[in-house]
Amino acid sequence: MKNDFPASQKTVEPFTTSSSTLSRESWKVFQIMAEFVEGFERLALIRPSVSIFGSARIAPGHPYYAAAEEISRLLSDAGFSVVSGGGPGIMEAANKGAFAGKSASVGLNIKLPHEQQTNPYQNISLSFRHFFARKVMFVKYASAYVVLPGGFGTLDELAEILTLVQTGKGKRIPIILVHRPFWNGLVEWFKNTLVTEGTISSDDLQLFVLADGPQDVLDAIFRYYEGRGGFGLSAEEREKELDL
Repeated sequence: MKNDFPASQKTVEPFTTSSSTLSRESWKVFQIMAEFVEGFERLALIRPSVSIFGSARIAPGHPYYAAAEEISRLLSDAGFSVVSGGGPGIMEAANKGAFAGKSASVGLNIKLPHEQQTNPYQNISLSFRHFFARKVMFVKYASAYVVLPGGFGTLDELAEILTLVQTGKGKRIPIILVHRPFWNGLVEWFKNTLVTEGTISSDDLQLFVLADGPQDVLDAIFRYYEGRGGFGLSAEEREKELDL
């Protein structure tokens, strides 16, 4: 479309910000730093750990809740700390199962206007104002990602870890989608649309596996680490973890 205004007549009004707003924004940096520092200090010692995700809207008694609780208990008894979002639903089930097991139950709580209420099954509880700081903590020290049925937040976390591993920005870890019927539609869309359109490669479909039951999850994690010779990090993986 033709631009009727000569370049000399184009004006852009400057965006003005009060000094008090600028000062508040600057101090916000220290709040963000504090979240990272506390997270690094408290989570670096809980390895190996598994991060578990799923809907906050799943009530106790639901099959998904029971599955998350059993998966977490098995992982905890096998020596894995279990990290969840610290809230209700699948997060509560994950913490509850780990709390009943032998290893630490960790909650990374987020302050939200609704839905997020801290569950009582946490040996280590951290509270975050910023989603991005919290997401780093989920990824940085995880030996595996276990993703149960969930909504936008769950999909966000899944996309985050797939992107980090795909791009080489994060270390390769098992990414396990639990309950095949829930995930089949998404996986088929990956295959039939994303691969076909060339937005991902067919090799990217190997970044995750599907599991149907709690024992399948545990077996998949141990199978991966037995294949690579243990849980120790290579020098390259340590650098990725440091730079994440």
